[in-house]
Amino acid sequence: MKYIRKIYNWYFAKDKNLARKINSLLGFVPANLYVFKLAFAHRSTFSNESPPYNQNNERLEYLGDAVLGQIVAEYLFNKYPLANEGFLTKMRSKIVNRKSLNSVGAKMELDLLLTQYNHTRISSSMLGNALEALIGAIYIDVGYKATRRIIIKKVLSCYLDIHQLETIDENYKSQLLEYCQKNGRLVTYAVLSKYKLDNRDRFKVAVMVDGKKVATADDYNKKSAEQSASHKALDSFGILGGDQVPS
Repeated sequence: MKYIRKIYNWYFAKDKNLARKINSLLGFVPANLYVFKLAFAHRSTFSNESPPYNQNNERLEYLGDAVLGQIVAEYLFNKYPLANEGFLTKMRSKIVNRKSLNSVGAKMELDLLLTQYNHTRISSSMLGNALEALIGAIYIDVGYKATRRIIIKKVLSCYLDIHQLETIDENYKSQLLEYCQKNGRLVTYAVLSKYKLDNRDRFKVAVMVDGKKVATADDYNKKSAEQSASHKALDSFGILGGDQVPS
């Protein structure tokens, strides 16, 4: 039955181009094409529709986030048999954090699919969300075992440099705190504003050193905004390469 649906989706379905795009990206033709279309339906486009036409990709995003976390944990556990828990946890965070997922989504050109199925401005954060929703769709269509194989072979291996991630410390907030503590400086964070964008809460955060505002950033959660602001602060101080915080 699945084979027949795949044939139909490839040759006759209204969204056959989506089926072919999924095949090009992931190496298989989906049987449940609707769920893949739903993976690219952003809330901002369908929030004003009446049920059942108001569905969006948030539930799939939730599912995909959980599935991806499990796959990455298993992948790292097997790849680094001698690594301790701390290293594995940091590596998993580097792979599944929002910046990394947004980057992978961009490399996979998920923005083209988002543009096709939505009537809203496509932001970088939507790419990572769509990637998680896509993983949720894959899981529903083919099950966990096949999803694990697809994600490792077609996503992690193709769009991430795992060895490069080993040497990168992207916890900019921790770096800033460490450098400032060494130099007797006080780091604090403040939420400057909270507003709506694409029907979601968005935060504008400032990082201050010794009470002086040195950088600001916006994101959909405070922690991510703090990380981005910390990165800007590090860059403005010229210490991303290891220099000291200036007086």
